[in-house]
Amino acid sequence: MAGNTGQPGATVASRVLALLGGFDPDHRSLTLTELAGRAGLPLATASRLVRELVEWGALVRTPAGNYVVGRRLWDLGLLAPIQSGLQQAAAPFLHDIYGATLATVHLAVRDGTEALYLDRLSGHASVPVVSRIGGRLPLHATGVGKVLLAYAPEEVRDKVFADLPRITPYTVVQPGRLGTELRRVHSDGFAQTVDEMSLGASSVAVPIRAADGTVIAALGIVVPRLGKDVPRLVAALQVAAQGIGRSVAPSLPLTGSA
Repeated sequence: MAGNTGQPGATVASRVLALLGGFDPDHRSLTLTELAGRAGLPLATASRLVRELVEWGALVRTPAGNYVVGRRLWDLGLLAPIQSGLQQAAAPFLHDIYGATLATVHLAVRDGTEALYLDRLSGHASVPVVSRIGGRLPLHATGVGKVLLAYAPEEVRDKVFADLPRITPYTVVQPGRLGTELRRVHSDGFAQTVDEMSLGASSVAVPIRAADGTVIAALGIVVPRLGKDVPRLVAALQVAAQGIGRSVAPSLPLTGSA
């Protein structure tokens, strides 16, 4: 989520949302002046609203004088059905995968043109994993992302294909090659990456389907290298994905925004 680029509305709520919208993955800690500027608010107005947000727990003032998102917003976020329902249903299966492999395990859904990581269990192996719970990574460069992209609406795929940044020398940035990989997700039932998001990290991921067959999330694992372990890892992930799919409430809204 980028910082607010336009003028906020006249209501107090719109101004508060503009302030909160000033935070994004690249701006996690902001001064009052930076917050006011990114929200498009006068400094005095921002100061008054930020003070109230701190009192409520939505923001926290650090010893250095900057502001960061507060725990109360995180607690509210945990109440969202996509977070609580799916994460709770998947948790025992993630632990099973972790226990069998001691590797990093991921649970992700699509949020627009990015993969949103709902849960992660860190593996024992020394693998450079850049994901974090609540974080977002590109769809085209991650195992779970490729699964989600393969089943995304056409307009989402068009947006992603129009901008394929090269993150490592091995990131697939050729639309034709990426399209071939996405078709293989449908035919083979899994996606894989090798050194595409970070060097020294390979991943395998499978779709999680609801009772009606709709892909609602992706389950993946990250290891130093794949080799001959791919069939074994895919089989374990698919068993877990089926269990998660059966455990999720049918009415839960889990698909990401277009």
